[in-house]
Amino acid sequence: MKSLMLTLTRGAIAAALTACGVASALAADLKVGLSVSLSGPNSSLGVPYAKGMQAALAYKPEINGRKVQLIVLDDGSDPTTAGRNARKLVEEEKVDVLMGTSGVPAAIAMAQVGRDAKTPMIGLTPILLDANENSWVMTVAQPTQLMIDAVVERMKRNNVKTVGYIGFTDAWGDLVYNALMKAAPEAGIKVVSNERYARADASVTGQVLKIVALRPDAVMTGGAGTPGALPFLALQERGYKGGVYGQHGLINPDFVRVVGAAGQNALMPTGPVIVAEQLPDNYPTKKIATDFRAVFQKVNNAPTSDAFSAYSFDGWLVFADAASRAMKKAEPGTAEFRVALRDAIFSTKEVVGTHGVYSFKPGSLYGVDERARVIVKLDNGQWKLAP
Repeated sequence: MKSLMLTLTRGAIAAALTACGVASALAADLKVGLSVSLSGPNSSLGVPYAKGMQAALAYKPEINGRKVQLIVLDDGSDPTTAGRNARKLVEEEKVDVLMGTSGVPAAIAMAQVGRDAKTPMIGLTPILLDANENSWVMTVAQPTQLMIDAVVERMKRNNVKTVGYIGFTDAWGDLVYNALMKAAPEAGIKVVSNERYARADASVTGQVLKIVALRPDAVMTGGAGTPGALPFLALQERGYKGGVYGQHGLINPDFVRVVGAAGQNALMPTGPVIVAEQLPDNYPTKKIATDFRAVFQKVNNAPTSDAFSAYSFDGWLVFADAASRAMKKAEPGTAEFRVALRDAIFSTKEVVGTHGVYSFKPGSLYGVDERARVIVKLDNGQWKLAP
């Protein structure tokens, strides 16, 4: 078994990484169960998620004077393992809330366990589920449509008339493509291709040759993490001169490292935390984003340069706000508390996070608005605000 467990408590991080072991559980008043990809192709997303959660724990280790225990499992970039981890966290660790994970398919697997076990789950990635049939899950990620709308608006401003699409074969690729197909026609932009590839593929040359032959004004990519760099590299190799657009699944340092010069001038949407220092002082999320960066540096002895660690931080803030209200109705560790926590999360109002300002309501998985998106440009390996 490849799973890793990391138990973190206030004041200090008691890490126990074993091949198959389980860290000793310390007494805690609240329990958070996190499943992410610490290994496999999605680890470039999962490791930042875990580091962001460590920063969140250090930032707010207690809620109403009650300490919080964080338990972390590695899903190995496998959705089946993610579902198994969620069940382990619920049934064996008795967590009050689930959080995760590093990809849409794995997040869906976890959400289904949360629904069946009546345990709230705060997703850290977009989730493709019917909110009315999954009343125990919500996510701090931006709705894919919100982000792709911003991309299409930028394409229209740049006089793009035709766009080729290449993305993952899984649910993330579907989410991006569907959002593009909804927004592009209304902007007078024609989508001329729908090429796909698997996260584990080593080449997308065949797909890119088909796109280049169609001569689109621009290319939209629907990948994430380091595998998301493949279309950029292949387009550069084929001498493609049109604009290349990405999305928030690509905002991490490993993507920047792998894509290199092929990503120069690429435009994509992300949460404002990525360019916090470039925002005006009155931007609603600037202060908390600055606080997050400071605590992340202190805990991880390195600066944050990705969007994913900040999603973890925001998930913790939403949980902490809701838990403080739910604890007035029930005792943590009980079924009554999990119901109260779920209800409290869905009554969240204007909680300021690093990516956006969160307000949830029943019947919707998402809780952010236009304040949770900016367009950035990759310029010599640095993200620059592109107003």
